[in-house]
Amino acid sequence: MFLFSLSVVYFAKALQGSYMKSSVTQIERRFDIPSSLIGVIDGSFEIGNLLVIAFVSYFGAKLHRPRLIGGGCLIMALGSFLTALPHFFQGPYKYETTISHVSETNVTETILPCLVNGMTFAPAECEKVAGSSLWVYVFLGNMLRGIGETPVMPLGVSYLDDYAREENTAFYLACIQTIGILGPMFGFMLGSFCAKLYVDIGAVNLDIISITHKDSRWVGAWWLGFLVTGAVMLLAGIPFWFLPRSLHRQGEEPATKNLEATEGEQDGFIAADSTGCLSWYSSDFLPSLRRLFSNTIYILLICTGLIQVNGFIGMITFKPKYMEQTYGLPPSKAIFLIGIMNLPAVALGIIMGGFMMKRFKLNVLGAAKICIGASFFSFILLLSQYFLSCENSAVAGLTVSYQGVQEVSYQQQSLLSQCNSVCSCSLRHWDPVCASNGLTYTSPCLAGCQSYTGAGKEMVFHNCTCVGEAHAPAVNRSVVLGQCPRDQACEHMFKIYMGVSVITAFISASGATPGTIILLRSIQPELKSLALGMQTLIVRTLGGIPPPIYFGALIDRTCLKWGTKRCGGRGALLAHLLQMHSKTHSFL
Repeated sequence: MFLFSLSVVYFAKALQGSYMKSSVTQIERRFDIPSSLIGVIDGSFEIGNLLVIAFVSYFGAKLHRPRLIGGGCLIMALGSFLTALPHFFQGPYKYETTISHVSETNVTETILPCLVNGMTFAPAECEKVAGSSLWVYVFLGNMLRGIGETPVMPLGVSYLDDYAREENTAFYLACIQTIGILGPMFGFMLGSFCAKLYVDIGAVNLDIISITHKDSRWVGAWWLGFLVTGAVMLLAGIPFWFLPRSLHRQGEEPATKNLEATEGEQDGFIAADSTGCLSWYSSDFLPSLRRLFSNTIYILLICTGLIQVNGFIGMITFKPKYMEQTYGLPPSKAIFLIGIMNLPAVALGIIMGGFMMKRFKLNVLGAAKICIGASFFSFILLLSQYFLSCENSAVAGLTVSYQGVQEVSYQQQSLLSQCNSVCSCSLRHWDPVCASNGLTYTSPCLAGCQSYTGAGKEMVFHNCTCVGEAHAPAVNRSVVLGQCPRDQACEHMFKIYMGVSVITAFISASGATPGTIILLRSIQPELKSLALGMQTLIVRTLGGIPPPIYFGALIDRTCLKWGTKRCGGRGALLAHLLQMHSKTHSFL
């Protein structure tokens, strides 16, 4: 029962965490914040862990471990609900556009493409928009999830190892981790589904929305998934309130006296002399910590995990964005592919690692050989991904000239050309349109379009002078909404990238269970909970908090076009114009 319950909680917490990762782009756009700040918000989960992990890992081992896990589940559920709260305080989402906007009376005001000069807003409205810092709720909700997740891993794994047969521990851990990996699969699929739903679904008329889920300004119903994951976590924690404080070890007859004592202890988390016990624990904590960090194998495992987690956290946080930018995938498709391809490969890898440990009855040395082999081959495959990228999208004035015949450097970028010089265009707004020549223009105005037909997503702009400049005058001078799709060569490169990525995930994950076994077998039994807790503390502090921040800052530095907030100022990064420089690409 404990094994089943812990597996469900691993699933639920992985569901929450992966959904948060899949919603990074949506949250960034909804609150108009840069990738570096998104990294801080994402790292708040680890900050919450950092606050309590040492105390929970040490003192929790002396208390009622199942009930502590149940309490943690309750806190994680509350954290998810708090994360979704800002949506209900915000007004309708108004995306950046030069084509049309909906007034307070829900009347769509159209603007001629070649006469637009950007939209202005009253000072009172600007103060209302600029004063919104509701992303803080997302930060605090994610931190609360980190606090609640603290007892699950160290107390759950140590409880399992204490009462399971020694030869079964590796297989049980593999089962838990495998069921847990289903959480990210469903989390990313839920993220993909919510990313296709408009953020204000049910509150606005979707017929007047001129963008689709493929547009870089689209914001999905990010808040909906947090309500779902919070409810799942709330239900997952219920069984732990009814599990006993201790069990008899598998294969051994239960001691009657011990069981009677245990039943008596279940009336509270701590025995009657709790004050004296806590004082004794405190005096014993530092000596236990000293013994733990004098273990050389433990120190090496910490350092190895630190390096691996730095790369993994940075990659998984921005991988949907990377796939979106490099291969031109819409966010929903990128998230979905990660969920149905990469994560099942990870699950199979974890099962394979646990099966090999049990099938061949490997000792610590055998487990170490599996870990080294998995790390080496996955590293080689990761390096090969550096060469599997596409060229930047062809965007007039940003990546290529208006004639579409040569690339332009950052210093040569200019959205103005002779073909649109008679138009009074806004240079700040991003409203991409695609011409039949495969060239993307940042707005219908900058494409020199003189007229349009249709409404909403079906708008088509005609007599675009810049389209005629790029090709012969006889070419169709009409453009449609949205950025141009990538070419066939890029699609082929993406298929190779996904294949290599799936193989890499499988090989890398096969070393997960052997690595945990090395840790458990190298530590004195009474220090297992503390060892797992301190490993989580250090790896998450130095490997979980910094990577999203410095990866996000590096990505911000490579941006070619920033969004514009409604009242001025720099907004969120415009997704499909992110050019990965070589250093950022190699990190990813």
